[in-house]
Amino acid sequence: MHQEPENKSETKKVSMSVYIGSLLAVMIIAIVAVASVIVWASPDEQEPVGNQTVLDSPAGTPATESVDFQPLEELYAILMTHYFEELDSEGLIEGALEGMADAIEDPYTEYLDEIEVTSMDEDIQGSFEGIGAEVMKEDEYVRIVSPIAGSPAEEAGLMPNDYIVEVDGESVADMALNEAVALIRGPQGSTVDLLILRGDSEFTVTITRDSIPVESVVFELDETDPTIGYVRITNFNQPTYEELVTAIETLQDQGAEDFIFDVRGNPGGLLTAALELSNIFVEDGQPIMQTQTRDEEPYVYLANSDLYGEFKFEGDAVLLIDGGSASASEILAGAMSQSADIPLIGTPTFGKGTIQSIRDLTGSGEIKFTSGRWLTANGDWINEVGIQPDREVAMPEYQNFLLINPEETYEVGDVSEEVRNIKGILDALGYDVGEVNEVFDEPTEEAVRAFQEEQELEVTGTVSGPTANALIDSLRELIQENDTQYEAALDYLMGNE
Repeated sequence: MHQEPENKSETKKVSMSVYIGSLLAVMIIAIVAVASVIVWASPDEQEPVGNQTVLDSPAGTPATESVDFQPLEELYAILMTHYFEELDSEGLIEGALEGMADAIEDPYTEYLDEIEVTSMDEDIQGSFEGIGAEVMKEDEYVRIVSPIAGSPAEEAGLMPNDYIVEVDGESVADMALNEAVALIRGPQGSTVDLLILRGDSEFTVTITRDSIPVESVVFELDETDPTIGYVRITNFNQPTYEELVTAIETLQDQGAEDFIFDVRGNPGGLLTAALELSNIFVEDGQPIMQTQTRDEEPYVYLANSDLYGEFKFEGDAVLLIDGGSASASEILAGAMSQSADIPLIGTPTFGKGTIQSIRDLTGSGEIKFTSGRWLTANGDWINEVGIQPDREVAMPEYQNFLLINPEETYEVGDVSEEVRNIKGILDALGYDVGEVNEVFDEPTEEAVRAFQEEQELEVTGTVSGPTANALIDSLRELIQENDTQYEAALDYLMGNE
């Protein structure tokens, strides 16, 4: 049985990355971040992480059994002395380290070199520059968990469960996640071309990289009922607890009595933030979550105002979730549902239930490895299953329509899946295209003309350039105006169910 340590008398001045005790997540990266729960503590306030403590030994713990490393040494010597060209010794060592991590075949275990360590440290501090999407490696693709709110990725129309196939024409199939991220990264103002797979269709999107603002909580009163406050939590960062408290108190001062909290598309963040936010809704002494390492009993985190903050929420509330709600979002959802009896509305969450730890290696690299799992307050392991909503409500089908390539021209006589997509968008916007199929026929042309006239565009009856962009913008507005999950939450709070 693991016990909560009674003090934290020992502290060591080491690099910030050492203090990332556990990553209950895929991985977090600035431009292409990852569904995650990160544990971080300042050098003066190192905290135990569930069943594990912050790892501060660069050399690591000796192996428990004897291992013969002679074959590795022999191979290194042969290559360094007999390969027909001179080799970089550090490159060979890093390759061996990467290979050992990859041999586990765990997408969340990987060797991090000095550049990647520096990148992760910057990300934890909230320095985002790139496209702004949370991703993970899945088979030969890079899977988008969720675009960050307000990011270039979101503005370009990327969605959870899109797959990146190529970056600037280079396949990511044989790349580690960090290698793909290195390609997608880039300075603010530069562009990157991503080949995206969505369902059975592929399309290319050009995204202009930007500095991604870190805004973890946004809020407002409902337009139709000012007694209902809406709070969207976009990430779990260091200031998120204070931001959420401020949001709730501000809305209450404005007259809000009941609340809709929203973690849809939220990939996670700091574990400490997940505990602090959960503590807002759970009575002291009640379970928030559990962690479990190999051969050990689960350690239970209990709500505690002295540890996680004194503010407590009172009133009726619901929480919106979807497939982009991951890790820290799932911890919060589990705690609110199981320990605070707050209903969940939406679709099942992402399902990330393993714990990753980071440890320094001799030299400048680090190893991120899966060291355990986390459980909900009731002891449920949601890995690859997700948390199920109390009321499952899907978003409209047109939410899944694809982007339209503005560099292509679609006209009468064309037959393709792209045409089906265009007709689907026009149909969703209320234009008569007849049957939604792959054929760009005369009814489709007339619908395009009507759309162009209404948008004050050049009336050509073909789709390209400004017309393609206007169709996507109109679709995005339609989705925002028809948030079926939010409407279901309103109905619940207003007693209309």
